[in-house]
Amino acid sequence: MAANPKTLPTRENILAFVAREREGGAVGPIGKREIARAFAIKGSDKIELKRLLRELQDEGLLEKRGKALARPGALPPVTLCDVTGRDLDGELIARPVEWDASQFGPVPRILLNVPARQKPGVPVPGVGDRALVRAERARDPEPGAPAYVGRVIKLLSRKTARVLGVFRADARTAGGRIEPIDRKQIGRELAVSEADRGDARDGDLVAVDILRTRAFGLPAARVREVVGSLSSEKAVSQIAIASHDIPDAFRPATIAEAQEAKPAPMEAEGFAREDWRSTPLLTIDPPDAKDHDDAVFAEPDAAPDNEGGFVVTVAIADVSWYVRPNSALDREAVARGNSVYFPDRVVPMLPERISNDLCSLRPLEDRPALAVKMRLDKNGHKIDHAFHRVMMRSAAKLSYQQAQQAFDGRPDETCAPLMKGALEPLLAAYRCATQARDRRGPLDLDLPERKIRLKADGTVDRVEVPPRLEAHRVIEEFMILANVAAAETLEEKRQHLIYRAHDEPSVEKLHALSDFLATVGVRLAKGQTMRAKQFNDILARVKDTEHEHVVNEVVLRSQAQAEYTAQNYGHFGLNLRRYAHFTSPIRRYADLIVHRALVRALHLGPGGLPDTGLDELAEIAARISAAERRAMAAERETNDRLIAAFLADQIGATFSARISGVTRSGLFVKLSETGADGFVPASTLGDEYFRHEEAHAALVGSRSGRAYRLGDTVEARLLEVAPLAGAMRFEVLSSARPLKGLALRKGRSQAKPAHGGRQKSAGKSGKKGAKGRR
Repeated sequence: MAANPKTLPTRENILAFVAREREGGAVGPIGKREIARAFAIKGSDKIELKRLLRELQDEGLLEKRGKALARPGALPPVTLCDVTGRDLDGELIARPVEWDASQFGPVPRILLNVPARQKPGVPVPGVGDRALVRAERARDPEPGAPAYVGRVIKLLSRKTARVLGVFRADARTAGGRIEPIDRKQIGRELAVSEADRGDARDGDLVAVDILRTRAFGLPAARVREVVGSLSSEKAVSQIAIASHDIPDAFRPATIAEAQEAKPAPMEAEGFAREDWRSTPLLTIDPPDAKDHDDAVFAEPDAAPDNEGGFVVTVAIADVSWYVRPNSALDREAVARGNSVYFPDRVVPMLPERISNDLCSLRPLEDRPALAVKMRLDKNGHKIDHAFHRVMMRSAAKLSYQQAQQAFDGRPDETCAPLMKGALEPLLAAYRCATQARDRRGPLDLDLPERKIRLKADGTVDRVEVPPRLEAHRVIEEFMILANVAAAETLEEKRQHLIYRAHDEPSVEKLHALSDFLATVGVRLAKGQTMRAKQFNDILARVKDTEHEHVVNEVVLRSQAQAEYTAQNYGHFGLNLRRYAHFTSPIRRYADLIVHRALVRALHLGPGGLPDTGLDELAEIAARISAAERRAMAAERETNDRLIAAFLADQIGATFSARISGVTRSGLFVKLSETGADGFVPASTLGDEYFRHEEAHAALVGSRSGRAYRLGDTVEARLLEVAPLAGAMRFEVLSSARPLKGLALRKGRSQAKPAHGGRQKSAGKSGKKGAKGRR
């Protein structure tokens, strides 16, 4: 039956409806279902509506965010913002913390409405604060005025912006200078007089206020705070902690509450735990792990209707018993959001009394846990599952290497007694589960991770790529199954939760990917709905070819960033309809929320989630997503600084490298041995102009047509190192290569030739961040 055009809205009607609902502060998603309901579309007309919405997405007039639709570049109703300044009328202006300028253009500004009379006890926002803002488009803004208006619904932090640097004493003046740690500020030192140096000593990391600039000489600054000494072995991570405002010292009230905590009993507060202490649960972790918050066990299913199936148990430390809502521990945990892992230290989300003691599943010690039993059929499909609040006793603490040796038939003295009753069934259950995993087809990128090993003095000893063991995959697979079970249970009980969501790639990124793949002979039709399996098919086609590495990189960059959200839109990378983080409540606040939600929904005793609406969960999700990105940036920058210091005495040395990024200003290269990143200014590439061909991810010589392309292997010479900023500058010694099938075109963005250009210092480079974690 043909669609009735009289019952269908026009394109303009749909766009106006989406804009009106989003700008009106709608909490729920605005998707196909909501549009159909609003325009009374029923039956076969829904097929035509789906086609119409796809057209609007392909044309860039709408973008899909999970199940929701929005106008491209529109802010979500609740946005994490920084208050950045004031307009000419003195009104506060905010900007979103996260914004993809390459896709949506300049960062939008939000005019904040602050009541003339604030309620008593409600903090007034100011410049430098970070806040959650409910924003909507301004109605008929004047030219140059902010595109959005908003109000602060929660003030998150009141931090005055700091300029950080290292104080270098000057014996002649008794003052000194400030060497900046920001790679964008390298070469822009500040002068500090004797009166303004305070207690700063040579080599101290300091925060300063810039006093004034001068017509001649360095700008003047005053030391506001001595952050710490860079003479310690943990100096490099201290820079990242300070520059990202990561809380690294617990408040006295938090420490006191942790110290007063007592081991959880079998019965308390009217609730009795199940006794699972005879179940031989195992913890399997890295050899240097201090906290052990997950344990696993598997056995063949004895049920007669599930021949060949398994029962898999995942037990997770019961953090919700100790960290109650609105307690000092809870307030500090949500502010931190997650633990941060540096090569030389861990900044934990919870004090060690909780994370490394009461909630660490130590072998042969009683520990409270929230556990899930999952039944798998012989094909690896999960039949059912059930959650329990238990008392457990870990049978053994194993490293991944120990477990792998046991799986390979070479158990040590710890593993040998556990082979028949624990390790062999665990491996068999995993291999059963992989059948379902392979059918599901999650995204399978091959991107090895490097690990920095340090000496006792905090300097780099070596950089290595740890082998990816089957033991790693065993634990990862069972953790994913447990996370899915948690999300399914909470949805079934109609209990609000925080999801771990990963959106499908945007239309713009898919178009760019299609253009690039065409240059290596791989066809990807534009406009189609992509699934993880289709990306895997692309990766399989280029496996063991010269394009394998670069296609893996480009596919990774086409992906959206995973996030925490109160609205479910699935996990694209894992190819799952619903997913939540349940398995690491010691180090992730999202998991703690899920534990509390399960305790409440299943009536498992005290410590459950209090009455919490979607708005409040959306606020928490935004905060912890931002904390996760903050941690990732800090970890990445620390690695950069450590490697830069490691290579600082190798100026002039040549290295094998791979081009890891291409921009109009130059190339980013990654050294093959250490994984170190550096920048090659386009002005050093040769005696011709090099233009940026975005579709080919290449810089192409305007006369020769030869190119430097993403993924190319090159020889690079180290020219300059800025260890404090973690920046390095290289020159490429390898010649550009012919780029087949590329016609020379005029009007492209061009890079200056070496003889006419000015070389950039190491500090002028940027570095693309890594994608989000699962």
